[in-house]
Formats: sequence, C-alpha cells, structure tokens
Amino acid sequence: MTFAQRPLHAAPIVATLVLALAGCSSLEPDKIDYRSSGRGVSLEVPPDLTQLPGQSRYSVPATVTASGYQAGQAATAGATKTTVPNTIADVHYMRAGDERWLQVDRPPEKVWPLVRDFWLDNGFLIAVDNPTTGVLETDWAENRAKIPQDIIRNTLGKVFDSLYSTGERDKFRVRVERDAKGGTDIYITHRGMEEVYNSARRDSTVWQPRARDPGLEDEFLRRLMVALGVSQEQSKAALASASAAAAAAGPQARVVNQNGAPAIALSDDFDRAWRRVGLTLDRTGFTVVDRDRAKGIYYVRYVDPTIEKKEPGFFSKLFGGASAQLPAIQYQIGVQSQGNASLVTVQGSQGATVPESDVQRIIKVLADDLK
Repeated sequence: MTFAQRPLHAAPIVATLVLALAGCSSLEPDKIDYRSSGRGVSLEVPPDLTQLPGQSRYSVPATVTASGYQAGQAATAGATKTTVPNTIADVHYMRAGDERWLQVDRPPEKVWPLVRDFWLDNGFLIAVDNPTTGVLETDWAENRAKIPQDIIRNTLGKVFDSLYSTGERDKFRVRVERDAKGGTDIYITHRGMEEVYNSARRDSTVWQPRARDPGLEDEFLRRLMVALGVSQEQSKAALASASAAAAAAGPQARVVNQNGAPAIALSDDFDRAWRRVGLTLDRTGFTVVDRDRAKGIYYVRYVDPTIEKKEPGFFSKLFGGASAQLPAIQYQIGVQSQGNASLVTVQGSQGATVPESDVQRIIKVLADDLK
C-alpha cells in the first residue's frame, strides 16, 4: 500500500503533513531502482582490499622519454582498436514479435557468473541459482523509484522511509541456454504482484498477481547488454532498431485435437517454437527442471494456481515467510517439428498419460500466452 494508505496512528505529525501537503508529489515512471529497497546485497570492498596492485597507475615511472611515450601511446591506441569491437560485437539484442532475448557469442559457463553478478549489482537477492538447468530467479523486490519524491518525503528523510511502499513487488526469471553454435541465449521474464484492498471497508489488503511488464524485461535486457560490454548508446540503439523492425503481429497459436487430446499448433519452425514455448513456461508459473532440445522436451513441474491462492499464508511465503510445500506434478511439454510449423503437446512424467482435464487446463494456459 502507498504511504497515504498505510495507517499512521503512531505518527500523528506525519499524518498531519500528509493531509496538508497532499497533491504535491511527482512520480518518475521511467526510473528503476531496486537497490534502495533494502533487499539487495552490499558489495562494498573491505578496507584491507582497497590497496590493490591496479592502483599503481598513479605512480610516476623512474624515467620517461618522448620517443618512449609516443611508442606507448601508439601501442595503447592499437590495443584499443583491436579489443573494443571484439568486446561489444559478441552481444546481440534479438527480437521476433513479442519475444526478446540476448544472443552472446560466449559459452554459458563464462556468461553465467556475469549474469548472476548483474542481478546482485542491481539490488536483488537470488532465490534460485541453478547453472545446471540454466535457471536463475530473483527474490521479490520493490522498485523504490516509483515512490513519489514529494515534499513530505524530502522533509522527513529516511526517518520514516519504511512507511513508504509502492504496493507492488517484482521478480525476474533468467534462462541461460546454449545455442546450436556453442554461444548463449539469455531470456528474462517478469512476474509482478500488487497489494489491493479485499473488503469494502478498505481496512485490510491482500497480494494478487499483476500483469507482466514487457518494458521491464526490455530494460533489464538492455542493462545486461551494458554489463556484458556494450555501451549505453549502443544498447539503446540496438533496442530501437529491433523494435522498429519487429513484425506488427506475431505468429498465431491455435488449439487442435491430436490423437484425441488437445494440443497447440504453432506457425513457427522448431527453433522459434522451442524458444517461444520456453518463454511461455517461464511466464506462466511452470518450473523447468530439465530440458532436452534434441528430443524437443521440457521437463516441468506445475502447481495449479487455484491451489496456491487457497493455501493459508501463501503470500507471506512469497515475501519471506515459511510455508508448507505444495504438491507439484511433473509433466513433459513436447515441441515437435512439422515442417515449417510445430506442435506442442502435454504428457506425464516418463511419458505417461495425463487426465484430459489436466491437459486441457495446461494447454489453455500455454495457448493464452502464446497467442
């Protein structure tokens, strides 16, 4: 809930200021700042590590000659021209319809630690860190930049800063996957929650899912490009160029009957269908425990969201509280090539048959996101 919504019985002076100065706030919607949410990790250098050998660049050499200086400058310029293009040319922003991802010409083993450090540097805690499956997921965090920087907050400073809240939380799932050429594809998907009143008296609130924000996904892909060696200007130009070239309407997905069971027909070749299904699984609450691209199978766990909402204390679990484990059923989501098109199917663990009602529910969830 926002600052004005939060009860302030213990702070009458603050409440008075709120009433007196309401309407003076200004919001910067394009600013993103999760570092000030109090959820991040301190990366300060310990005092005993401040004097590193690299600091010797300020020391004066014993002897310097004009010819030696010019030779050194020429060598530096040559090294710069050789190194910099190679550093930035191996990171590419890709977009096809509503799909966005980074393509990096480095193996996943070298990219993974850089991706992990990127999220820590941006103020997030890591909830899932599994390089084996290539899945990294942040904890829930608040974008503190959405809080109005008004007279009240500037006057009170950090004394009452904990009373302010946006009423929104975000988490991000990153999937790092080796491509056919030995490089790396990086996908980022967003999930959001919002705090809303659950009674007409407006005296209590609950947390509920809110819509995915593609803008946040794009911004963090751009920032990750910078962390991987691309300049700010080049990253912005890459996004603008790709957005302008993206197709106005993405490929269609339709539910069909395959051997008596519902399936999804995609007008995509296998490569794009595999990528799109993977992003959809990330967005819709599935947990990918393994995948076999050669066989076209995602091995997933899925918990019915209706069960999650009925579980006592579920939302407290989302934000750090303890909770009992919910039953999760394992499925195989198959992606089969059919020439220039593809078919998406659902099977149980070990290829077992799944009850028709479960297949219909899962197919509907996937098809709604793929459309």
